[in-house]
Amino acid sequence: MVYVDAPRYRLGRMVMCHMTADSLDELHAMAMRLGVRRWFQDKAGAPHYDLCKANRLRAVAAGAVEVSRRELLKKARECRR
Repeated sequence: MVYVDAPRYRLGRMVMCHMTADSLDELHAMAMRLGVRRWFQDKAGAPHYDLCKANRLRAVAAGAVEVSRRELLKKARECRR
């Protein structure tokens, strides 16, 4: 399963959110599907991609589940295990 949180992080003029998944394979597959390969981060053992609002909408349309920031962080840390 793939997860996204609410868009709330500014990057220039964009407002970003995060995307993670139950496994790295699922996470990278969704990123490739969305075309966001360059945004992968693995800080503090919480692998994720940063998404703009448009890609977030595309991810949700492709089956990503909307979760809170706290739940997304929990899922990201579980992904690494």
